[in-house]
Amino acid sequence: MSDQPRRPHKPHRRPQKDPVRILAFEALRAVGERDAYANLVLPPLLRKAREKGDFDGRDAALATELVYGTLRRQGTYDAIVAACVDRPLREVDPPVLDVLGLGAHQLLGTRIPPHAAVSATVELARVVLGDGRAKFVNAVLRKVAQHDLDGWLEKVAPPYDDDPEDHLAVVHSHPRWVVSALWDSLGGSRAGIEDLLEADNERPEVTLVARPGRSTTEELLREEAAVEGRWSPYAVRLTEGGEPGAVEAVREGRAGVQDEGSQLVALALAHAPVEGRDALWLDGCAGPGGKAALLGALAAERGAVLLASEKQPHRAGLVARALDGNPGPYQVITADGTRPPWRPGSFDRVLMDVPCTGLGALRRRPEARWRRRPEDLDGFAPLQRELLRTALESVRVGGVVGYATCSPHLAETRAVVADVLKQFPDTELLDARPLLPDVPALGEGPDIQLWPHLHGTDAMYLALIRRTA
Repeated sequence: MSDQPRRPHKPHRRPQKDPVRILAFEALRAVGERDAYANLVLPPLLRKAREKGDFDGRDAALATELVYGTLRRQGTYDAIVAACVDRPLREVDPPVLDVLGLGAHQLLGTRIPPHAAVSATVELARVVLGDGRAKFVNAVLRKVAQHDLDGWLEKVAPPYDDDPEDHLAVVHSHPRWVVSALWDSLGGSRAGIEDLLEADNERPEVTLVARPGRSTTEELLREEAAVEGRWSPYAVRLTEGGEPGAVEAVREGRAGVQDEGSQLVALALAHAPVEGRDALWLDGCAGPGGKAALLGALAAERGAVLLASEKQPHRAGLVARALDGNPGPYQVITADGTRPPWRPGSFDRVLMDVPCTGLGALRRRPEARWRRRPEDLDGFAPLQRELLRTALESVRVGGVVGYATCSPHLAETRAVVADVLKQFPDTELLDARPLLPDVPALGEGPDIQLWPHLHGTDAMYLALIRRTA
């Protein structure tokens, strides 16, 4: 028998629960499992955590960065993780991939020290995945930690000269088909498309709109870190983020959260020259109500009436809430824009902001880039054309239609307009650019294409069309 003393049994250590990283994991799981949008899932999770006393402002900021950073760079991180595992990523369980993505972002996309990033993520894995899979996470992240982001990109991205689109897709974390589509729409050099893809990966500022007759930019500028908008006279930017719901005018519905590109679309339509009367305006796809609220206020200033129509009842409810308190008369109805209940030629101005792939708002909904497929374009195309036809039938001779999308994809913008106008020879495209005289780089016209990297807005598209006969 040995005289050596027995080593004491090492007790099993319970994993340490980290509320910030657990919340970030829960948000990513909701996005992955339920096709939820992070901007809808995260706020209630943060609110609940604050109410429980688990979170302060710094915790909420870190959780938000972990969720959005992981989603924005998912394609890049997947390529790096794939180089560190011995099986195809499709054979790794999605919850494990979410934890690995969170770890990769902390290692490669934040200032968190590497040892802390690995240990915190392994602890998270022990809590949400169990000890066995936590060992796998630990092994993978130790490999990830061997290089910084630039070092990994040299290893996993194909050389630009060999395959420009695939190189940009990996480096800037966009699906290849999206890179190709954006480049086609943007045109120009490598520098331009790289600037655009980088802008998609930056956290957008919160932009407010002071609804005319109900609030003013002067009121909103009293908020902390608030500055004037770049282009819209009604825009105020919160440069340090913040909680819009804490702004009194937003809580009361006198102001709203609205990207400046969306404001510019409404302003351009409102400023377009019409021949004759200017009394009845239509927002034909009004949900969730941001443009309708601004149009309603602008219409009221001229003594005009806005009809806001939305097909989905719950979205029609959001429109009604946004317009509640409008300074002039308006009406909100639930109706299918392709089978309208109003008579042809009823309106002086019509906005048709059609459903689309949303490729222009990837800054705000980074997960959308991984959800969309090229075949989605075929699904939207008939609806977009039918809605534009309805808009042109709904406007009177001398009136103006605004066709808008939050996508710069040519198949959703110029192709739709060109196809539909073949059926309406008694129309003319107006040059929309002079209606936004202070906004540079609007394209070759007569339509307008906004860009995140050039204008700091979502990539909104607008064509203005007048009925001539």
